[in-house]
Amino acid sequence: MNYKNNMFDKDSYDTPAETKRSFMNRLLRGNRFYFYINNFFIFFKTGMCAKHGELDAENQILYSNQNFRLVENCGGKIHLKGLDNLTKLNGRPVILLGNHMSLLETALFHSIVRPRIDFTFVIKKALFKVPFFGDIMLALQAIPLTRKDPRQDLKMLMREGKYLVKKRKSIIMFPQGTRSEAFSKKKFSSIGIKLARTAQVDVVPFALKTDFLKNGKMFRDLGPVCPENHVHFEFGEPIKIEGTGKGANQQVIDFISSRLDKWNSKEEQIND
Repeated sequence: MNYKNNMFDKDSYDTPAETKRSFMNRLLRGNRFYFYINNFFIFFKTGMCAKHGELDAENQILYSNQNFRLVENCGGKIHLKGLDNLTKLNGRPVILLGNHMSLLETALFHSIVRPRIDFTFVIKKALFKVPFFGDIMLALQAIPLTRKDPRQDLKMLMREGKYLVKKRKSIIMFPQGTRSEAFSKKKFSSIGIKLARTAQVDVVPFALKTDFLKNGKMFRDLGPVCPENHVHFEFGEPIKIEGTGKGANQQVIDFISSRLDKWNSKEEQIND
């Protein structure tokens, strides 16, 4: 996969120190709505592209790159690590398991992951009814879960997951369920491990810190934009599922916890 829109051809990336906020962002003094208006416009273009059946990998990367640059235009610093762990898969499908912090990760994943592997998401079924977002998820062949009937959800995930893996499509899952700035080990289910074991593929752990975009108190999807909070994505080496997969699930949890501890500690030192 050698897409012309691929911005990252190395294992890591760090926003250059000399990167400046855009003129309009500075003029508006960092008002959050500069981010949201631009983000919605990108979202609208992506949704329309999906409606017209044109949301191929190249366009997915293109629009995701625009979100990536939007974060940097708002003063955000982005750090990527472990990209070679995706490149070395050579397109081999895996189950990617990680934490879920904000809406930002789904906006950036195509820019980061898509040039290396084909993938889709597991999402709540109700989200297919959201204008434009539903069209995007349909184009990606996302797997819908009701979150009301665990037994039926598991059957759906195993059936659709196995089918997509056979088509060499990887699956990104957030086993903790709803997005949260705090990572809960207890809420991190083993459902992703079960899928990997059933589909007979490895899991790739990822950890992210995307509280650059906070969840809002009154309107959850319109929270504060905090450029002082650096954005981090890191991908680990593939993990083989052995036995029940309990050990593999613990490895994923340990990977996420260790990275979040490191990033939070570093941020605390900077802010002291």
